[in-house]
Amino acid sequence: MGDHDGWDEDKYVETLEGERRRFAWVMQRYGGKTPAEAEAEAVEFYYYEEPDTPCRGLVFHDEAWHWAMLGIHKGEYWHAHPELEQPCAEYDDIE
Repeated sequence: MGDHDGWDEDKYVETLEGERRRFAWVMQRYGGKTPAEAEAEAVEFYYYEEPDTPCRGLVFHDEAWHWAMLGIHKGEYWHAHPELEQPCAEYDDIE
């Protein structure tokens, strides 16, 4: 998504909330987490960064699918699980 330093607060919060939803969905679907566990992990991973934080939003350079899969399967999950390299269609439908 590129460099988000100085971006609009509403857009930042909207993006943060969306990535948390997608991350939590993956953690439930593929990681076997309960909804509460998945949401807690999503909030911990996608913590709110103050507007003056250097490189604010850098975590958005990869999508939630990737970060969640790293959490579940660890590094280079795409080699051991090539079917998980790209998000599934259901993931793409998450708002």
